[in-house]
Amino acid sequence: MKTQAAVLWDYGQDWKIEELELDDPRNDEVLVRLAASGLCHSDEHVRVGDMPFDALPVIGGHEGAGVVEKVGPLVTDVKEGDHVVLSFVPACGRCEYCAKGYQSLCDQGAGIAVGLQGDGTSRHHVGGRDARLMCMLGTFSPYTVVRESSVVTIDQDIPLDKAALVGCAVTTGWGTAINAAKVSAGETVAVMGVGGVGANAVQGAKMAGASRVVAIDPSEFNRDQARRFGATHTYASVDEAREALTDLTRGKMADAALITVGVVHGEMIGEALSLVGKLGRVALTSLGSDTEDDVKMSMFEVTAYRKTIIGTLFGNANPRSDIPKLLEFYSRGELLIDELITRTYSLDQINQGYDDMREHRNVRGMILFD
Repeated sequence: MKTQAAVLWDYGQDWKIEELELDDPRNDEVLVRLAASGLCHSDEHVRVGDMPFDALPVIGGHEGAGVVEKVGPLVTDVKEGDHVVLSFVPACGRCEYCAKGYQSLCDQGAGIAVGLQGDGTSRHHVGGRDARLMCMLGTFSPYTVVRESSVVTIDQDIPLDKAALVGCAVTTGWGTAINAAKVSAGETVAVMGVGGVGANAVQGAKMAGASRVVAIDPSEFNRDQARRFGATHTYASVDEAREALTDLTRGKMADAALITVGVVHGEMIGEALSLVGKLGRVALTSLGSDTEDDVKMSMFEVTAYRKTIIGTLFGNANPRSDIPKLLEFYSRGELLIDELITRTYSLDQINQGYDDMREHRNVRGMILFD
């Protein structure tokens, strides 16, 4: 079939809308008609070259939901007509890490930076060339073919445009607080960066029962939005937050700091560590350039105060159980998702959407497909 997609031809360029020729699904693959795709900062990392692929072009997008249009041979878990969320990390359920309950580390996730199907070939073709897919999904298109392990079936009464955000931002942010930092009732939590992921980290900390949720972001818009999602205090800088935490906690400092900024740099690790006290946990979700390896921190404090730095991928979630659970929270009014969507765009407005993200005009921008 022929459709359209937002394609990156070279790093540093804008997304370009191209005609996409899409093959039928093969073994263990499904064709999905997408309803919506979120505009996540991770695709911006690809665009600027922080997360390079083996080859270009790349079809962007990794946060989407839609309806299964066709299934390939050997597909057993989904059928035509099923409503699904696309999980940006596949979960096969069979590898060692899935079997141990670490689905965000599924062995099939090794293909995320390659962007091809499981057999090493492509179903997506642009300008006569095979296209790679962001996270093996390519949701910047109204149609895509993905592996069965990358879709999670959901109830059909859940709006698909809202469900799309659980494919990345909601689960990543919420899981950073709940699964990685293991926030518990009565704790004080600092959240560095309140965009799409950070707003959900705030929500996760609030749902866990944190008594104080301190949101840190240079954008006044983001700070205002943080209060909607549960922040009790907001500050423009780490220095301001550190001084306030000293007073708020009588010198104890935060129990956990969650790094959910758009682009992480080495000095931010030390800044996050300075916000937490004894036994403090720092959960690192944000991405930076794959070449940046200079981290500055007080090694003395890590040892003497038993502080911990926790790496976090997809909120350390198990998508096959956590995605339906989060959507159940949403259905009960316990989790805000509608409020995350600041502006919506058509596919050909994608570059405007990312400009709005860079200028801090959105919590989450979203592409809606007809």
